[in-house]
Amino acid sequence: MSYNWKQFTKRIPIKAPAKAIYAAWSTQQGLESWFLRVAQFTKADGTPRTKSSHIEAGDTYKWRWFGYDDTATEEKEILLANGWDKLQFSFSGGCIVTVAIKQEDGETICELVQDMPMEDINEQQHFFIECGNGWGFYMTNLKSVLEGGLDLRNKNVKLKQVISA
Repeated sequence: MSYNWKQFTKRIPIKAPAKAIYAAWSTQQGLESWFLRVAQFTKADGTPRTKSSHIEAGDTYKWRWFGYDDTATEEKEILLANGWDKLQFSFSGGCIVTVAIKQEDGETICELVQDMPMEDINEQQHFFIECGNGWGFYMTNLKSVLEGGLDLRNKNVKLKQVISA
């Protein structure tokens, strides 16, 4: 089997309105409910966004995860946010992540595509595997949280090498 190491796609059906899925991805409050310990956004003019305001293209972010100390911080930019079903952001290692919410055969699908534009095949493989595993877990957690289930994240920084962080 041959992989396209430059891109992967993760898709999951979620029994929730598209608006709720979009808010889970596009607000501090939403992201902190299923994905991040800290999700701070700053508008292009330098002012911070409120916890419930939706991101916009040109915003920057600072993200921190449960299960990791503050040295594991991601600071990048929101590239696209259309307000209802699509957003895109820069991510680790120069990767680009695009999230789309779609209707398919009567289901609401959350689809994530991560592009690894770097030329080094070892870097591509690293992000393909590591981010692919991470997104698989976090999108499952998004489904769990939005469908009224449990938050599955490891919140103990002392626990290492677990799939839930």
